[in-house]
Amino acid sequence: MSEEIKLIMADDHPIFREGLRQIIEKDSRIKIIGEADNGQKALELIEEKIPDIALLDIDMPKLTGLEVLKKVSGTSVKIIFLTMYSEEDIFDEAMGLGVKGYVLKDSAVNDILECILSVSEGNYFISPSMSNLLLRRRKKMTDLRKSNPMLDSLTPTEKKILRFISQNKTSKEIADVLFLSHRTIENHRTNISNKLNLKGSHSLIKFAIENKSLLTEA
Repeated sequence: MSEEIKLIMADDHPIFREGLRQIIEKDSRIKIIGEADNGQKALELIEEKIPDIALLDIDMPKLTGLEVLKKVSGTSVKIIFLTMYSEEDIFDEAMGLGVKGYVLKDSAVNDILECILSVSEGNYFISPSMSNLLLRRRKKMTDLRKSNPMLDSLTPTEKKILRFISQNKTSKEIADVLFLSHRTIENHRTNISNKLNLKGSHSLIKFAIENKSLLTEA
């Protein structure tokens, strides 16, 4: 990239953060523009400085990394998680919320620069040690597509609305985020239900929530 990658990082362990900074600052393509020791401060920095990438620990005081990710969903800021968690449910939740990178702290020394550069170019990066979880996730996505072949017929806007529905957002909330009218969102919901052959007033919400962790790739 010709421009510097503007990065914010947040972790409540100052010694770990210092070590991470030393690794990242070795690459002149990346500029750290802010640091935080809790999730609330991280969110404030993201909203104030609008970095290209925010590197967040999942388990932080005040707001977790997952909560920060939910709040910045739909913005241009790409989120990378740096975490001790290798459990499948947390990994799936993070992927479902739209995280772009997932690096285990045990692998940070080897993986973090590659992850930042890869994510900055619009790619995903998952620590190689978690490849088994990624394979299982892809299988679940394949199974979802097989059972709902019309999922691929949804327009980009319909897919985005479906993801918001999976986050329990109301039509009004979705309309506000997408700068569309309430009626337009309701029409989209009807079209999505028809395409996916979902019957009943709550079937769309049920489908979205049950497949929440997979819809980011739909």
